[in-house]
Amino acid sequence: MTSVNTNYGALVALQSLNRTTNELSEVQQRINTGLKVSSAKDNGAVFAIAEGQRARVASLGAVQDGIDRATSVIDVGLSAGEAIGDILKQLKDKAVAAQANDLSQDQRDALQADFAALRDQVNQIANAATFNGSNLVNGSNLTGGASAFSVLTSDIGGSSGAFELNGLTVGTLYSSTATLETANGALTVGANDELSFTITNGNETTTFTVDVDAADTIQEFVDSVGAASGGRVTATYDDTTGVISYASAEDFTVTYEDGAGAGVDDNGYFDGTDTATGTSMTQVVAPGAGSNSLTVSGFDFRLGTAGQALAGFTASLDVSTAAGGALASDAIDTALTNLNKDMASLGAQSKALDVQKSFLGKLTDSIEAGIGNLVDADLAKESARLQALQVKQQLGAQALSIANSAPSIVLSFFR
Repeated sequence: MTSVNTNYGALVALQSLNRTTNELSEVQQRINTGLKVSSAKDNGAVFAIAEGQRARVASLGAVQDGIDRATSVIDVGLSAGEAIGDILKQLKDKAVAAQANDLSQDQRDALQADFAALRDQVNQIANAATFNGSNLVNGSNLTGGASAFSVLTSDIGGSSGAFELNGLTVGTLYSSTATLETANGALTVGANDELSFTITNGNETTTFTVDVDAADTIQEFVDSVGAASGGRVTATYDDTTGVISYASAEDFTVTYEDGAGAGVDDNGYFDGTDTATGTSMTQVVAPGAGSNSLTVSGFDFRLGTAGQALAGFTASLDVSTAAGGALASDAIDTALTNLNKDMASLGAQSKALDVQKSFLGKLTDSIEAGIGNLVDADLAKESARLQALQVKQQLGAQALSIANSAPSIVLSFFR
């Protein structure tokens, strides 16, 4: 049937042209951005992964900036230590000179004046060795106190909060999780605390028991799950989210029980409150040991500070006599030895931060490469596709034009 009201051929041609136009717009978007996934509507799952990794790259950058600042604080402290060491060497020269017996009192007084002037510069240098408000050589950041200088060396989150073991019965998903609490406190485990995995395979039911020792770290606990079950149940720990996950190819049920046989509490968590003894299960990032920060050893290079490098070098030292010169010489030798030891400690810590920064730089590069693998467009392929779609669009427009002119044949019926 020929109709001027309905042109089915034109509708089909228009639909085809619209599809081509949409594909062309998509290709142009990829070429313009260089990304095959530039928004969530392109691929929601990949976009979410990429955004999460971009956030991590940003956090790694912040950690690296913090390491740079910390390194600068240490470098300023080292510079101050070197300057103080130079002063001590000059003071040593004066102290040795004062031990001569052929000096007049006027000469000794001059030596003492020079000695006192040099000595007074030590505290000035120590107090001036500040970068970004932090000073590692004037006692304001001594290790072991509330003011200890701590440097973030990882973007991994989590804290050593309490360790919840969620007593979840697993169904067909064959997986379960346990999380770290955000509340204060820590899991107290006793020597007889345990968890068990009951694995069901057809008509066969097997139970594996995992003993939770009071001294276990989380990583040791995770490793023991796979060992106790012969690999039938595996456990992994994500330090970023604080989640321990259990998985198996078989249906399994997890049961937690403290040493008193009390099982989980009213909230469904094994919290160890029924045991009187035990220690906290500590969090580690990797097997063995690990930490998210480095506490830098701070010192006090000021004169006469008890327990520090210049503890024996006080304002009471006087080189105006030969005996005083000998006492000052001995005190300076001790101060130099202790100062050099502290300087070596600062240098080692600066080197450790350099190593960590180098690792974070490589890690950042690897993550960025991974993001690129997920979202970057193959521009060579997109260029070829663009040309093909442009030709297809022109042909579609031509086909639509032909289809639109088809009803004009009706005019010939009325001539």
